[in-house]
Amino acid sequence: MSKGIAITGMGIISAIGNDVAENYAALLKGRTGIGKISKIDTVHRDAIMVGEIDFTNLELEALLGLSHNNNYSRTALLAAIAAKEAVADANITDMKAWRTGLVSSTSVGGMDMTEKFYYDYLESDTHRKYIESHHAGDSTQKVAAQLGIEQSLVTTISTACSSAANAIMFGARLIRSGKLDRVIVGGSDCLSKFTINGFKTLMILSDTYNTPFDENRKGLNLGEAAAFLVLESEVVVQTENKKVLAYLKGYGNANDAYHQTASSDNGDGATLAMEKALTVAGIASSDIDYVNAHGTATGNNDLSEGRALIRVFGEPGVPDFSSTKAYTGHTLAAAGGIEAVYSVLALQHDVIYPNLNFKTPMKEFNLLPQTVLKHKELNTILSNSLGFGGNCSTLIFSKNP
Repeated sequence: MSKGIAITGMGIISAIGNDVAENYAALLKGRTGIGKISKIDTVHRDAIMVGEIDFTNLELEALLGLSHNNNYSRTALLAAIAAKEAVADANITDMKAWRTGLVSSTSVGGMDMTEKFYYDYLESDTHRKYIESHHAGDSTQKVAAQLGIEQSLVTTISTACSSAANAIMFGARLIRSGKLDRVIVGGSDCLSKFTINGFKTLMILSDTYNTPFDENRKGLNLGEAAAFLVLESEVVVQTENKKVLAYLKGYGNANDAYHQTASSDNGDGATLAMEKALTVAGIASSDIDYVNAHGTATGNNDLSEGRALIRVFGEPGVPDFSSTKAYTGHTLAAAGGIEAVYSVLALQHDVIYPNLNFKTPMKEFNLLPQTVLKHKELNTILSNSLGFGGNCSTLIFSKNP
């Protein structure tokens, strides 16, 4: 059986809370962060609902102690806040004491600022500084600077909605291979007109609260968020007598190579990813106590993922499952990090979160998500993140190494 990688710290900011404690409280109360758009000037303001974070960029800058004359995108601001919480939670006081890396992820990058100032680029140089923060790697570099990670591996992953899950997976592999002792892993994405327009074009945005795994689901709600975990080797944990929150026990990535923006009808990629993760963890499907599903509430995703769950577990054997995207919205590259934090919290407190807004079972199969808060002894949780282009990733978290 595979030895797990220790998770010693977590940080998060989302539409339902500004830190780990606030997020957990909202999950317990069934409090959604979805609502009408209030901060982005878009023609779709009244046509869709999203999960927004209440802070303005100025307020986020103040929280980080930054001057206003910086070139931080909103993605970078959110990432820095969540990453710093994770490091503080892990009680890291000397970043140079161990070989420490950073693997962050994003899909939006600095698009929120470049789209805002695009039209005055030629006329004014006031906002040209944001060109440098446009690329996906900029938010990672900003986080590394905030954390004081120098002369080590600092890299960015962008695989759409599976990005943060892949960052977590890569961090674990770096530790297992002996390349690094400690890796801060996760992802961040802010809302932007670019993503709103893109998903609107795909006709998969809902004008009401999203309803994962419901027969009458209308589509997803976009959200913005950032979440990071601190992964540490067994040597670090034992040497510093660290408190371990949970263990990353298994992981798997696969690509069904089916369509640019849709999963295969039979869930080929998700099935392979889950099977790989179980193999890496060295456990059977029957050992999974709860599945945090990707569950975007789109017609394609929920059907594909549901069929994949049946293929892996057998229809009678599918464990309790639910999607938490009805709370936060779909946070794109950050989703795998958000749901990793939620999975660890579920393990710590032996609780399964309700799949909000569910009313009508899907006609294709007899799978029913958990719809009320459930207290149950949990030892092992599987979390799915299924990205555009068929990039599918699965993480398995456990109380035991």
